[in-house]
Amino acid sequence: MFGLFVPPFGELADPRVLADIAAQAEAAGWDGFFIWDHVQYRPPVRQVADPWIALAAIAARTQRVRIGALVTPLARRRPQIVARQTTTLDVLSGGRMILGAALGRDQSGRELSAFGEEMNDRERAAMLDESLGLIECLWTGTRVDHNGRHYQARDVTFEPRPVQQPRIPIWIGGRWPRRAPIRRAARWDGYFPIDLVDPDQLAECAEQIRTLRGHLDGFDFVVEAAQDADPAPWIAAGATWWLCSFVIERATAAAVREAASTGPPVSAR
Repeated sequence: MFGLFVPPFGELADPRVLADIAAQAEAAGWDGFFIWDHVQYRPPVRQVADPWIALAAIAARTQRVRIGALVTPLARRRPQIVARQTTTLDVLSGGRMILGAALGRDQSGRELSAFGEEMNDRERAAMLDESLGLIECLWTGTRVDHNGRHYQARDVTFEPRPVQQPRIPIWIGGRWPRRAPIRRAARWDGYFPIDLVDPDQLAECAEQIRTLRGHLDGFDFVVEAAQDADPAPWIAAGATWWLCSFVIERATAAAVREAASTGPPVSAR
């Protein structure tokens, strides 16, 4: 599967522009359209779009591509609100939403420290795991068990349910070679490893997750690369999604439109 991975900054902070480009991407044969999730970013970026509102615009203008924010630092969001937002997006898109989640960090623009968010990695990791458990519980309406931990929303039943059953897929992001995100990803539906250098590292990730899960059936491995990169070695190493990403300084509306209209790499189909 092939997708575009777009930073909603600058000219691309306009949800109407993103929705228009997503429609172009769908027409050109791309399988997914994903955006970053930030509340602010390091200079020179000043304009930043809210990912959930942008995704609503994208969902309304498309019919086939999978959509989502990669990745959301759940420790700085209320999980019950995220459960509502993602369910609503899944309904709006007809069952095309993917939830990307990760620990998050402060280096990209002080978006944790500037707003008094939790800075301790261990605490944010615990908040991330608890949030994921609660979100799944609110999506499904049942108590959820994960590694001996129980999640249950007290006297709360969220409706409507997501279109996708039994729930919306969850992809976990993590920086290679950290092991905690790999262990976390193995409990969910996909892994988005950041800072991979070569396909051999992806193959190593896949083997670790295979060992943890016992199989890789239905599990996604998501990689990002420049538009002119060859996806074939990554696919051979286990990638199920190859995302065309953009360097911040070159992520203009014109550049992303061109990539969208060009379509995915034909040779790797």
